[in-house]
Amino acid sequence: MELIRGVTDRMSSMFSKVMQKRSAVCVLVGDEDPNVKGKINFIQEKDDSPVTIQGEITGLSPGKHGFHVHAFGDLSSGCMSAGPHFNPTNKTHGGPEDETRHVGDLGNVLAGQDGVAKLNFTDKVISLVGPHNIIGRALVVHKLEDDLGRGEGLKKPESMETGNAGPRLACGVIGIAQ
Repeated sequence: MELIRGVTDRMSSMFSKVMQKRSAVCVLVGDEDPNVKGKINFIQEKDDSPVTIQGEITGLSPGKHGFHVHAFGDLSSGCMSAGPHFNPTNKTHGGPEDETRHVGDLGNVLAGQDGVAKLNFTDKVISLVGPHNIIGRALVVHKLEDDLGRGEGLKKPESMETGNAGPRLACGVIGIAQ
């Protein structure tokens, strides 16, 4: 009887972990432009469900800005020390709906004439657990629009790596939230 209770307790514990809602947060701080700042929340209802991304970024120029999870949570030398886009699957750069993309490719955020980008979308590739876990990595907002890996001519090589999104305006480390 004791053996059955032990197995049942372990299975119950494993099940609750799979069903556990997870949350993370990132506070963005301006690097190139100190006026750019924001707070982004990440919510994952279950380990295998998409991640909901909600928040607001202020101080942007109107228009689209590249938005990516980068490989490292190291901001010791500003946003540049965050490294390249988070890419554990070793794929080329793409858009958030593309099958071929970096895990960290979240596309663009759109700032209105007031310089504010309001975010509320889901992504099915990033995760708050497992090999695509973004916790501890940096979130970066770029100066330019991400071309989603569709750049042509001389811009093609950089397009396949960064989306030609330009300098890093603001960044922050994604951390576990309550």
